[in-house]
Amino acid sequence: MRNFDLEKRKYTIGLMAVIIVLVYIVRLLSLQVFSDDYKASADSNAFFRKIQYPARGLIYDRDSTLMVYNESAYNIVVVMDEQQGIDTLDFCQTIGISKEDYIRRMEKIKDRNLNPGYSRYTPQLFYAQITPEQFAVFQEKLYKFRGFYPELRTVRRYSTTVGAHVLGDVGEVNQADIDSDAYYRQGDFIGKLGIESSYEKDLRGKKGVQILLRDVKGRIKGAYLGGRFDEDAVPGSNLYLGIDQDLQALGERLLHGKIGTIVAIEPSTGEVLCLVSSPSYDPHQLIGPDRGKNYLHLAADPYKPLYNRAIMGQYPPGSTFKTSQALTFLQEGIITPQTAYPCHRGYINAGLRVGCHGHGSPAQLKFAIQTSCNAYFCWGFFHMISKRHYKSYEEAFTTWKDYMVSMGFGYRLGIDLPGEKRGFIPNVEYYNKWYGEGGWTGQTIISDAIGQGEVLLTPLQIANLGATIANRGYYYTPHVVRSVEGRKLDSTYTKRHYTKVDKHYYDLVAEGMRAAVLGGTCRSGAIPGIEVCGKTGTAQNHGRDHSIFMGFAPMNEPKIAVSVYVENGGFGATYGVPIGSLIMEQYINGKLSPSSEAKAASFAARTINYGTGTR
Repeated sequence: MRNFDLEKRKYTIGLMAVIIVLVYIVRLLSLQVFSDDYKASADSNAFFRKIQYPARGLIYDRDSTLMVYNESAYNIVVVMDEQQGIDTLDFCQTIGISKEDYIRRMEKIKDRNLNPGYSRYTPQLFYAQITPEQFAVFQEKLYKFRGFYPELRTVRRYSTTVGAHVLGDVGEVNQADIDSDAYYRQGDFIGKLGIESSYEKDLRGKKGVQILLRDVKGRIKGAYLGGRFDEDAVPGSNLYLGIDQDLQALGERLLHGKIGTIVAIEPSTGEVLCLVSSPSYDPHQLIGPDRGKNYLHLAADPYKPLYNRAIMGQYPPGSTFKTSQALTFLQEGIITPQTAYPCHRGYINAGLRVGCHGHGSPAQLKFAIQTSCNAYFCWGFFHMISKRHYKSYEEAFTTWKDYMVSMGFGYRLGIDLPGEKRGFIPNVEYYNKWYGEGGWTGQTIISDAIGQGEVLLTPLQIANLGATIANRGYYYTPHVVRSVEGRKLDSTYTKRHYTKVDKHYYDLVAEGMRAAVLGGTCRSGAIPGIEVCGKTGTAQNHGRDHSIFMGFAPMNEPKIAVSVYVENGGFGATYGVPIGSLIMEQYINGKLSPSSEAKAASFAARTINYGTGTR
């Protein structure tokens, strides 16, 4: 009689054996095929892949004066799988850290939340930028500290203390940087601000690698196969800026103790000659082991020295904006050069009054620009945003807005610096939402005509307006970098952008700006031997008014266009005009006259009290 229980047990045991074999097979496949742990371990025992870091590209000003360069520095890296058994106390004494610091650094390396790319087989950053003295001692005892290696790096150094907002800085990568670009690994450095950031891929170069052979005890025995598989590092490309370092230094000196900006552009190329944002900081503060501490200190400063007001500040342009209105009214046939409007110390219409300073009346276009007549441009705006020339207020205002956009307002110009803001030019939808459809007219929004109301521009856009008038109707996208070694400059910066206004109307506005310097609101901006064209601006504010200037020189074949914006500086002629004049004189003549130097020293010594302190 057959024993069916034994028969079933035989099949059960056989099935269990098959399952065990399958489990082993799957595990072996996992370890040997799908996992690289053992391969990494074997490679780590046999080879040491030493990364060769490239020298970062150098940065020069427009006269090829070196501004940013490199200096050799060393990091200490550790391969965690190799470093067991060293004399920790001796190691700490050698590089000058405490045992607690050693433990903290090791824990940070192994913390996958802080270091998601951690592997015990690959070099991990232990200590960044050790001093030459520390490195000398460490190098002598290196044979005692298995698993620790020196890593040659370079750190940024500056030959100047100016231009921090333009130059930017370099800092250690974060996880987002690593995730977005396979080039980087933990402990690498990347451009954080300024052109160091926007031209990172040009400046960083290409890493190399040296493959070294180990013996069974992990000691380096030399290059693998004579270096056949090594790759040399490729240095980064050098940058040549449009920045005039002397002009930048003068601008920063003139704005000392003030909150504001100076932007100067070469109209014929769009190259930025100086870009000053005050208060600023010394770029040396953001290099070396104290970078993090200094950055937090700067970020906490209530005057925001890290904030690049030249491209991020969005301000009412005040009367500098009247030039754009004159051009629009002329092109649309709202006015002619002979059109005259009354000014009884202001625009007075239907119970609304917009004040103006005393001057002759009625005013024609050239005289209105010369004296910065509020009434003239309010009347022109009122007549344009009406049903006299267009089917509706909405059509009229959209037409007006299209002119503003063509002049570079309301959108980012596209400068090669990170963080640029777009300013604000309102549209029909904005006013419909604010006042309701049919609830507004040109009278309601009359402040737009004189650069107040809802209109906001960046100082860069105001300077670009000056460059556009200087060019009589076109501009190039402003750019800080003049050329990049090894490649052509992006065509974005070599293309002309034409406005909707004809050239001959720009001639009329330039004549009005010249008259403002000869005998109008910009008289203090005159420079002997140079035909300066200018326009003041005084922007209303909750506190003291902002002082603004926009101009260019010479009148014909202009070399420089400039905007100056001093917060709470009062009338445009108080700070804006004389500072702008000094900037133009320095650039065109290459130096200031003795009397102008005395004026510059006087302005550099002036400070404005901003309530919470004086800067």
